[in-house]
Amino acid sequence: MTIQTNDHQTSSAATALAFYGKMLTFSRVQFSTDDLSIIEAELAKTLSNKSSNIPVLIDSDVEQDLSALVELLWSWGLQPIGVVTGILDEQARAQRLAIFPADGKRIERIVSNKKPPARVSETPDIQSGETNTTSHDTAATNDAASETTISTVTAETLVSAEHITSLFYDQMLRSGQSLNHVGGDLILTNSVNSGAEAITDNSLHVYGRAQGRLVAGATGDKDARIFCQVFNPTLVSVAGTYCLRDNLPEHVIDKSVQVRFVEGEGLVFTVMDNA
Repeated sequence: MTIQTNDHQTSSAATALAFYGKMLTFSRVQFSTDDLSIIEAELAKTLSNKSSNIPVLIDSDVEQDLSALVELLWSWGLQPIGVVTGILDEQARAQRLAIFPADGKRIERIVSNKKPPARVSETPDIQSGETNTTSHDTAATNDAASETTISTVTAETLVSAEHITSLFYDQMLRSGQSLNHVGGDLILTNSVNSGAEAITDNSLHVYGRAQGRLVAGATGDKDARIFCQVFNPTLVSVAGTYCLRDNLPEHVIDKSVQVRFVEGEGLVFTVMDNA
């Protein structure tokens, strides 16, 4: 079990640069054509405005004029930050764009000699931005090794996914708090308030009211699921595919809901019958 915290303070002796683990929300946009007019027509149908400010990854099955494609996406309020590795790698390097792996997978759990206490971090509220899209690929990733008690990884410290450890958290997650768990399911017996976030690389269970940002399969585990007693999140994400509150099916709001990822369909929301 590792709980990532983001506690840091600015001081006069602060270093010039520091990396902090943080939830990132961005979409993966897949392209099957290099015809910019067709792409723009699809953007016009998908986006309701040009100010969504969504960071996106470019995932293309065909060769593109990457520079022109990037300009087009920016003109529609999208913010290209990189490409999914493949046919565009060479152009991406030339333009200093990041290159991301094609798919994530569940990471191996690393067993530490000392278990850190379960803590939540006080973080500024993260604005996801307005969008009319439904479910999009996003990598909701966390730098879980940035703040941990693990010092050396050896063959003896790696265990199989069968030995994952779940974390139970009994307190309410309040606005501005972030709880991250790597290496097993995250089980919250209380509520997640709006402005809070609960993130795990496995499945997420919320037995109270779920109103914040809910992320399961944060490292790309497509078998991860989210279970909520009262479902009303501002953002929900499984295995990098996310949906914002405005685009959730109305019939699942405030219901007992299961969320899972289905290849070719995206996020699937199922109301769980308590009868």
